[in-house]
Amino acid sequence: MTFRDRLSLYLVTDTGLCQPTPVADVVAAAVAGGATMVQVRDKNASTRGLLQLLLAVAESVGSIVPVLVDDRVDVFLAARARGAQVAGVHVGQSDLPVQLVRSIVGPGAIVGLSAATGGEIGAAHNLQAGTVDYLGVGAIHATATKADHPDPLGCDGFGALASASSLPCVAIGGIGVSDVRPLRDAGAAGVAVVSAVCASTDPEAAARELTGQWRS
Repeated sequence: MTFRDRLSLYLVTDTGLCQPTPVADVVAAAVAGGATMVQVRDKNASTRGLLQLLLAVAESVGSIVPVLVDDRVDVFLAARARGAQVAGVHVGQSDLPVQLVRSIVGPGAIVGLSAATGGEIGAAHNLQAGTVDYLGVGAIHATATKADHPDPLGCDGFGALASASSLPCVAIGGIGVSDVRPLRDAGAAGVAVVSAVCASTDPEAAARELTGQWRS
């Protein structure tokens, strides 16, 4: 599977939505259903709590799909020091500068960057080649899982940004089953989902349905 293929169904975890099921169990079910990459995100967790969560997810699926952590380069490094199969970090525009992130994690790690405007995408393209592996572009729709999301782009707005990017663009933000094909056709390298899987009573079936839409 190519790196671009790995972006096709990108699961971002939400601990609250997964409850009462452990996050690692939800992730394992989603991967069984076709999720191709996982980002561990929990804005409310302590540093130690996030590390334990990342270790649990990496132990569950790290040998099957790439596992990234949101924002926290220190937690990524700590997990690596523990021998966990963690693949990289995703950072936003207000986190550590992505050039610094790359210098810390090294050339072999996956580094993703959030982008919501043409200016942010342009700035990403002005970075040294190899700094960023993919862009997370959104929000596509308003979403309760990220209160500080930028103004929704919709599929057309996403397509306009993706067409201007030479980096793979993963759509994120309130994405449901009906959005998958339009986003793929608009140029998405993949779709990142949170609620569509984490809030499902059957995460494996939810992931399988999303994957089916992507491949159809």
